[in-house]
Amino acid sequence: MENQHTDQELQQENLTATAGEQTQEAGSESSDTTSISEEPNIQAELKKLQDDLAESKDKFVRLYSEFENFRRRTAREKIDMIQTANEQLIKSLLPVLDDFERAEKAFQANESKEMEGFFLIYNKFRKTLEQAGVKPMELGPGAAFDVDLHEAITQVPVPDEALKGKVVDVVEKGFLLNDKVIRFAKVVVGQ
Repeated sequence: MENQHTDQELQQENLTATAGEQTQEAGSESSDTTSISEEPNIQAELKKLQDDLAESKDKFVRLYSEFENFRRRTAREKIDMIQTANEQLIKSLLPVLDDFERAEKAFQANESKEMEGFFLIYNKFRKTLEQAGVKPMELGPGAAFDVDLHEAITQVPVPDEALKGKVVDVVEKGFLLNDKVIRFAKVVVGQ
């Protein structure tokens, strides 16, 4: 009886062991199924994270570019501001320069000591303006009319066909401040 009991116990243990192995196999199959079903979720999450990273990189590059453009623009504006800081003062001094030039033309024949002093002051004033970046526009009769540099105050008929649309006479000189027009040249244009 002990042998039968022992045989039954062995059989029961074998059945239990077999059932346990089957349960483990079923469990491993279900864990394989679980990991297979979780894999697309992980891949989808990975794809989402990669998209988020790419979007963040794109935003960073755009923001960095905007900042660089802003920095360059403000530096350029600062340089322009420094170069044209005295523009209003220089504009108000240009009529004085015109008066000096008129006086020079009127008194060229006179060579007195007073005129020598006048010419010294005129030259000093002109050189001071040149050092500040003021340059007169160099144009004369026969130059092409340019609306970016000239202001036509009148048109006159010309006998020569080559002078049509050209500057015939300069009434008032134009001036540039660091290559920026601060006063347009007033000219007479051939028609």
